[in-house]
Amino acid sequence: MHQIFSFGSVSMPRTAMLAPMAGVADRAYRLLCRSFGAAAAVSEMVSAKGLCYGDKGSAELCAITPEERPMGIQLFGSEPEFMARAAAMVQQYQPDWIDINMGCPVHKVIATGSGSALMRNPSLAQEIVRAVCRESSVPVTVKFRLGWDDTCRNAVPFAQAMEDAGAAAIAVHGRTKAQLYSGNADWDAIREVKQHVSIPVIGNGDIRTAADCCAMYEQTGCDMVMVGRGSYGNPFLFREIAAAMDGAPAMLPTLQERMDTMLRHVRLILECNPQKPPEVAIREARKHAAWYMTGMRGAAQFRNRCYHLESYAQAEQLAEDFLRMQEEDGYHEA
Repeated sequence: MHQIFSFGSVSMPRTAMLAPMAGVADRAYRLLCRSFGAAAAVSEMVSAKGLCYGDKGSAELCAITPEERPMGIQLFGSEPEFMARAAAMVQQYQPDWIDINMGCPVHKVIATGSGSALMRNPSLAQEIVRAVCRESSVPVTVKFRLGWDDTCRNAVPFAQAMEDAGAAAIAVHGRTKAQLYSGNADWDAIREVKQHVSIPVIGNGDIRTAADCCAMYEQTGCDMVMVGRGSYGNPFLFREIAAAMDGAPAMLPTLQERMDTMLRHVRLILECNPQKPPEVAIREARKHAAWYMTGMRGAAQFRNRCYHLESYAQAEQLAEDFLRMQEEDGYHEA
């Protein structure tokens, strides 16, 4: 039986939750990962200004289905008044919590003073948290990094500032903005944050296996673990983590299950985007299909085919061909 992780009115199994990843963790991705045991999910980041100005795309990112819960909506922006208005607007979608993005390192986000740029302005970051908390009927969390760069690693005082401003929990990615996604996540720095705040801390960065997840819990003392890129083409990781946390043997995916899941993922992308022509939705599925073959024998040529998929029928044929090639090469499950 899993332990329970909770903050405010939100509770979930203390295993691993899915990170918010723009352009990746859409509804299809969230549903798939939840079905394999992800404890919770967060929306792709939603522009506060976009919502306030009636952008249809921003509003669509806020919709939540029952199967995705518990789920938070992640907002980004640098102006307290817009963030407050957006927080009030998303209440209609009944999120389980609101997360504020203060960690995104992408230029177009930080150029507006949002994302990890806010780590260089803790007082403004506090204003934003207070403004969102005033308008939200659900808990408010903040996701951020270790700092701007190695000369400005301010995660501990920043975390304390977020707690003082009313954050119910914080998620810490163990890299600076300057690192982007390179190098190794600094788990010791996450532990230091955990030691200096009283609100729950969610650890994030470099979780690729169930053993990594268990090690992060042990090394950082964090209250919850968040998985991002380690889930690419590998939603099975959440099932393995849940088993490891129970002390049970992991059920690793067979090659057949990998291909079946890849096809299920493609179907979900098509089903979750009925407003898009199938040929457009299938293009969005290409990168996901390719990830399921990473590390497999002969994967390069098949990943190249993934990037040219034009229909679900082609995805089925690709999976069939890939399985056949593995069998002909004498592939055996571990």
